[in-house]
Amino acid sequence: MSDGASAPVRRHRRRTVRIVTELEAGGEVERALATTLGGGGLVVETARPLPRHAPVRIRFALRKGGPMHRVAGRVVFCHAPEAGGIGRVAGMGVEFTDPTAAACVAAELEDLPG
Repeated sequence: MSDGASAPVRRHRRRTVRIVTELEAGGEVERALATTLGGGGLVVETARPLPRHAPVRIRFALRKGGPMHRVAGRVVFCHAPEAGGIGRVAGMGVEFTDPTAAACVAAELEDLPG
């Protein structure tokens, strides 16, 4: 049965990935594994997630030899290691805030096979 509420519609398709990223925030750089990527943002596994709304810059390539993407973003959700538990990995979701860079990511993502 439905209560009349519908799930939010995503603006961008998502893909499950395993991409090494470099996250820069507060003058520190950390390597983290992106596990989900879409034209609007990504999810990364990290034992040190940033707080919600924190600004971050992300660098990654979608494929070996492909262009290096440099995208500004902000943290939209985080799961601390102690909040983990079964089925939940510590990490954070980052929304891209640079529309031009996000459009480049989305275009390349659409062109990837599979």
